[in-house]
Amino acid sequence: MFPIWKYGSEEQKQEWLPRMAAGEAIGCFGLTEPDHGSDPSGMTTHAEIHNGNDWVLSGTKMWITNGSIADIAVVWAQTPEGIRGFLVPRGTRGFTSRNIHKKLSLRASVTSELHFDEVAAARGCRAARGDRAEGAAVLPVRGAVRDRVGRHRGGRSCLEAAADYARTREQFGRKIGGFQLTQGKLAWMLADLQRAQLLALHLGRLKEAGKITPQQVSLGKMSNVRTAIEIARQARTVLGANGVTLEYPVIRHANNLESVLTYEGTEEIHTLALGQAITGISAYR
Repeated sequence: MFPIWKYGSEEQKQEWLPRMAAGEAIGCFGLTEPDHGSDPSGMTTHAEIHNGNDWVLSGTKMWITNGSIADIAVVWAQTPEGIRGFLVPRGTRGFTSRNIHKKLSLRASVTSELHFDEVAAARGCRAARGDRAEGAAVLPVRGAVRDRVGRHRGGRSCLEAAADYARTREQFGRKIGGFQLTQGKLAWMLADLQRAQLLALHLGRLKEAGKITPQQVSLGKMSNVRTAIEIARQARTVLGANGVTLEYPVIRHANNLESVLTYEGTEEIHTLALGQAITGISAYR
């Protein structure tokens, strides 16, 4: 919804935003490609003007959440004017999708490949008006504040499951929550979780004030996802073999967090973004 609200025409906003807000229409965000993830500026999906007025869009997008069930796709493409966004409704001629199967992570999510074969996109379907790559770059940042920085929530669920388990599981004639090693794990999990929560709160307040920077989002995403993964792994050891069953939430969170580690900015890219902020030297450009 954000790119439509930020860059769309008034007609596009009226057509799609009320329906999406009411849950009557589903959208998807088409940025990542099979060969271009961390470097969206290298995307090969392209759009050109034909017949003086209409845009024709061709290319492929990969790992797109809700791609095959979305009513509207926001698709980013190279144009003679730079990277632009296009709105492509489901059912548009030349627009096809297929689901990605055999995933062991984010299994509840519909993840798709989108293919555009000379899809006609009217001039009014441009979602980014003259913002070039800025639009494509800023949107995952917005999403990272909302969701990726908040991935400590998975860690919280794992900590709660481990603590509950430690209070009831008995070994050597006593509750395992009474063993020093178990209490040490729980204490460090709690400390890590509190730090992640405070960082997420701070960044959320910066975003609300309009002061947040991409580098701050990189710090939050990199740190909080890694924290949540470590909490999940520690919780799994508290639960022992039960930690790998779906009777408890721990292994599900651990598997999903492995995906979060690399999507909407890999840990390596966020690390290098911070390195550049610290040194003033880019390691990847």
